[in-house]
Amino acid sequence: MRILSGIRPTGNLHLGNYFGAVKNFVRLQEENECFFFIADYHSLTTHPTPEHLNNNVKQVLAEFVACGLDPEKATLYIQSDVPETIELYLFLNMNAYLGELERVTSFKDKVRKHPNNINAGLLTYPTLMAADILIHHADKVPVGKDQEQHLEMTRTFANRFNRMYKTEYFKEPEAFNFGAELVKVPGLDGSGKMGKSEGEGNAIFLIDDEKSISKKIMRAVTDSGPTEPNQTPPQAIQNLFSLMDIVSAEDTVKFFRESYANCSIRYGDLKKQLAADMNIFIEPIRERIQSVASDELFLSKVAATGREKARASASKTIQEVREIIGFKTL
Repeated sequence: MRILSGIRPTGNLHLGNYFGAVKNFVRLQEENECFFFIADYHSLTTHPTPEHLNNNVKQVLAEFVACGLDPEKATLYIQSDVPETIELYLFLNMNAYLGELERVTSFKDKVRKHPNNINAGLLTYPTLMAADILIHHADKVPVGKDQEQHLEMTRTFANRFNRMYKTEYFKEPEAFNFGAELVKVPGLDGSGKMGKSEGEGNAIFLIDDEKSISKKIMRAVTDSGPTEPNQTPPQAIQNLFSLMDIVSAEDTVKFFRESYANCSIRYGDLKKQLAADMNIFIEPIRERIQSVASDELFLSKVAATGREKARASASKTIQEVREIIGFKTL
């Protein structure tokens, strides 16, 4: 089975990225033909500086490898190293209509949140995502809830191309669901999932040092404590327990849950324990990231290997698509 997924290089990977994506990618590469890419074209919608763009791409590549993605087992590449994707993006845009693009939920959200940055890249984000997927004829695509509509549009664009040119060239990619194996990681701000867009204080990054981890966790949102035995913890407190479930020993989690249930819990003690356990979990990953990131020659080889493999797949697709459309060498 051919599986494809990408991550935008908008900063360091955090614990949510690790458990929500990368850890599962490592498992998938053992049994499938996998394409994992760094979506630097997609990141241009937020206008990063050249320095930030380049540094972020290198950092995410190092973090991918440090977390266990193997360039010999999976095709690990940088999106902008495969120009064929942009040619397919152009072809798909010719048959994508303004009304359907404007109705995309994520586009409407961006318009509402960032009214001064409504650019064409945001509008046509679904066609670029479709090009990413279709250029490699992916069978399955691991997507979150916010990306399901984009995947549905990928199927729409694939079918529209097939109907227009009377072919069955593109197949319909399906969503890949990790099911019970997917660990949802909450943020530290007391609300929803861990993410970069909610601010750095909301996320624990894989590169964070012990001091940063402790500082963030000690500042995590709590309340004044339980007022009666066995009451249901509010979201902010449940988030801390959920983080403990991920990094702490079972008896440690049990102790603090029981302390909450009998109203004897001290949040300061809980946070100190969580910070210590979080650092023990993050430390070996952090050290591997630092080691890989410092070896620029190795990273260049990883990028070159991925570029060669990805372009071999993409160039075959784009040549066949050009022939289907009617482009001929005269």
